[in-house]
Amino acid sequence: MSALARWLYMEGKDIAGYDKTETPLTKRLAEEGMLINYVDSLDVIPSEYKGEDVLIVYTPAVPVTSVQYQYFVAQGNKMIKRAELLGAIAQNYYTIAVSGTHGKTTTSSMVAHVLKHAGRNVAAFLGGITQNYHTNVLFPDFEKGNIIFVVEADEFDRSFLQLNPDVVIVNATDPDHLDIYHTEEAFKQAFNDFVAKIRPQGTLIEKWNSGIAVKGDLKTYVSFGAEEANYHVSAFEVNKEGSIDFTVSSARGKNIYTLDMPGVHNQNNATAAALACEAVGLTQDEIKAGLASFKGVKRRFEYHVRSPKLVYIDDYAHHPEEVSNFIRGVKSVYPQRKLTVVFQPHLFSRTKDFMNEFAEALSLADEVFLLEIYPARELPIAGITSAVLLDKITSANKYLLSKEDLVETLIKHEVEVLATLGAGDIDQLILPLKKIAEAKVGI
Repeated sequence: MSALARWLYMEGKDIAGYDKTETPLTKRLAEEGMLINYVDSLDVIPSEYKGEDVLIVYTPAVPVTSVQYQYFVAQGNKMIKRAELLGAIAQNYYTIAVSGTHGKTTTSSMVAHVLKHAGRNVAAFLGGITQNYHTNVLFPDFEKGNIIFVVEADEFDRSFLQLNPDVVIVNATDPDHLDIYHTEEAFKQAFNDFVAKIRPQGTLIEKWNSGIAVKGDLKTYVSFGAEEANYHVSAFEVNKEGSIDFTVSSARGKNIYTLDMPGVHNQNNATAAALACEAVGLTQDEIKAGLASFKGVKRRFEYHVRSPKLVYIDDYAHHPEEVSNFIRGVKSVYPQRKLTVVFQPHLFSRTKDFMNEFAEALSLADEVFLLEIYPARELPIAGITSAVLLDKITSANKYLLSKEDLVETLIKHEVEVLATLGAGDIDQLILPLKKIAEAKVGI
């Protein structure tokens, strides 16, 4: 939503908006000149935005009971979903769309950075703040032309069906959003419907065994992520700088890339990004240089303290597969150190659908601190609580705490590698936990 706001503001539109919580991102929008409010009331809407000619762009995360939402519906304003606006903008450009249950933000940010690093004319709408550019939107040189548009293709609410891309990455199709799709079959069918929307003579880059049956009128199809695939990671090692050198093998031979992000899942993300960049004409040297200089995305394996005594990493992981991949990635780099995970479950429905899977993933950690479920748009579901999840976790050390008690506990608690995971408001804990970690190591 903030990337769309920035794009329209760049075009000279007047922008105002509502968010439930003030964050560094919304503060930046206000600093850039946009009017942001945090109270679901008509009183805070500036009078010039109450007219019937004002376009309302909304996300399904906003409940239909919202006072502001109901006001604009009753008044008869034109109202479109975020995805519809994104699709309308992307329709004008050669588009690379990154889809999948996991890895969309990291992979799309990799693609955008590698292209920009190589001097291509890039526009990008990303789901996170890139560390290279400190923004979630990249503006192209409109006069230069030959614009390559990079977008996340979000499966939530079938949003990605608004896109007609030229290049598609399907990164994973593990079931999610079953409150929307209801069945795994319907979830995977949506991905097939999305792939069918690739423009003629386009490119599909599919993670191996993701269940895509529709290939369409494609110029190129490649798979990645397993030995049976066209491309797979065949070896990796931690180099002396602490980054990862990994080898991608195919029938064409081998390429060695460097990435400052642990985890086989991130190596697969980078493989997909490399294939997308190759599809639009980049050389291997350009791709390797771009990936090696990629600094990551905020809240995606983001280091906040990185010292010999203590490491603190934050990540957006909110699906059991993401949690598992993250923990395994950390352990591959710090195999001899105790891993303490703080996890905030996101949505009652997701916790209900994947209770056992979350417990299995979190049990990979040496100790777990659980927070209460972040409800977002949902009401509680009877019998679905963090206490129930805690009981299923098999780690020897596990605790259920409030955010306030967590901070007080970690001041006195011995940690070696600390990780915070979740998609709710757990990011509000980053600064206090970073200060605690820095104090422990004398920074």
